[in-house]
Amino acid sequence: MTSRRLLKAAEAIREVVARAILTDLLDPRVRDVTVVGVKVSADMREAKVAVSVRGDEKQERLSLRGLESAAGYLQSKIAERIDSRYIPRLRFEISKGTRSAMEVGELLAQIRREREANASVAEDQANPDTRTDASPAVDDPGRET
Repeated sequence: MTSRRLLKAAEAIREVVARAILTDLLDPRVRDVTVVGVKVSADMREAKVAVSVRGDEKQERLSLRGLESAAGYLQSKIAERIDSRYIPRLRFEISKGTRSAMEVGELLAQIRREREANASVAEDQANPDTRTDASPAVDDPGRET
């Protein structure tokens, strides 16, 4: 089978699975799931569906189990859409790419905050005469102590 046909089949499977997860699945374990991509084997008998789950590892495991439970239903939805001798058996895996990108973003934000804090401390040390608080420089004579 040509790679173009495999790519078209993978894209069709991704669309069907993503739409079904969003609109048809009522399993409470499957929430905040995004279908990232699909890789189809050359003989079209197996498809690896990469998903991203918003949440912690516990939520990822729950969503993965829910998706595995719904695999038969999702395969029937694929059968309605794809005209092929074989309907691929779905295997779900967590895509670490999205999580890694979020972690890198958090690290970069932390570095930026640290640099800004260091810059403001260095600026304060360079200009010790500058007052940053709003208290008056001289005691108020009308104020009781």
